[in-house]
Amino acid sequence: PYVDKPREKLISRGAAALELQELIAAIIGRGTVGYDAIKIGRDVGKILMKKTYETTVEDLQDVLGMGSAKACQIIAALELARRFPPPEERRAVISGPKDILPFVAQYRYEKQENLIVISLTGANEVLSVRLVTRGILDNCQAHPREIFADAIAERAAAIILVHNHPSGRLVASQQDIHLTQEIKRCGELLGIPLLDHLIIGPGAGYTSVPDD
Repeated sequence: PYVDKPREKLISRGAAALELQELIAAIIGRGTVGYDAIKIGRDVGKILMKKTYETTVEDLQDVLGMGSAKACQIIAALELARRFPPPEERRAVISGPKDILPFVAQYRYEKQENLIVISLTGANEVLSVRLVTRGILDNCQAHPREIFADAIAERAAAIILVHNHPSGRLVASQQDIHLTQEIKRCGELLGIPLLDHLIIGPGAGYTSVPDD
């Protein structure tokens, strides 16, 4: 059955080949009637992207199909990850737009616009991936201080912005271009340059927002 495929994929291709919702589905095993493990994984992934190690069993039990047993499995997996962090040299390195996509795949099918900030080291290693703001159907407002707050605290060397277009039309609006230009200027002043601003949507496509 479909819910078993993430585990089969893990065995055949390795855990790194799985998207976030697939990793979660592989941990919890099965979903419930009308709500399979992948759907649950997508909802749980949204919570983890926002709260990461601060996630609680109670947070996860708010997800449809997540009982206490499944929630405990996820929290235990988080604690294992906390106790065995990867060495610095194994951080994911961003060398181009395609390297960014696995970090934001769960936002492709969102029905609202979401703005995500990826903080990078001087070697373009991923420090963190954060959901900054969630908007309405076709609009997502964000202030530069919200975008740069954590990047400054993390001593990031650069950032990348990503937002989704629920319509699937991967064309930058004037508002997208204006935000990109504003964040680029702020980044130059702060010494934390904006390397790219991607638009994603349903499917595998993406586009970069022009900054001029």
